[in-house]
Amino acid sequence: MKKLLLIIDLQDAFLNEATAFVSRKIDDLIQSGKFDDVLFTRFVNTENSVYEKELFYEGCKKEDGKIVIDTHGFSVIDKTQYSAYTPALLNYIKDKQIDQIYLCGLDTDCCVLITAIDLFEHGYDIYVLQDFCASSGGETMHQAGLMIGRRNIGKNRVV
Repeated sequence: MKKLLLIIDLQDAFLNEATAFVSRKIDDLIQSGKFDDVLFTRFVNTENSVYEKELFYEGCKKEDGKIVIDTHGFSVIDKTQYSAYTPALLNYIKDKQIDQIYLCGLDTDCCVLITAIDLFEHGYDIYVLQDFCASSGGETMHQAGLMIGRRNIGKNRVV
């Protein structure tokens, strides 16, 4: 059974007091050798995006979209939406013959949750690693994301 650690948007634009701890934990998880493959996603906020126009979000442009741990030796998939469920991710999963996907990263209540639901709805065997996720909105948003995840993908898939 081939396991993928999918690290969602671990970028400096999302780091604050509520999320700073998670990068070290994820780095340790990578080093544990528990996964056959590791893949990073990076959110790219394009010019005139819906995030910029509707939410007035200016982050994740070139200067503050950097992934905060070393990605050397691992693949990085750029995305311009909340979900990492993109053709690039699907091709990666197929090419690498991945059986299980373990999600972690930022933000629990947004990109991690939406990606988990998208993958779940399309039949992938997925798990959200709750202790390796956080929300830039704080602990309340993190817990809300986990609660919604348990309701929508199953209690046994938020571990």
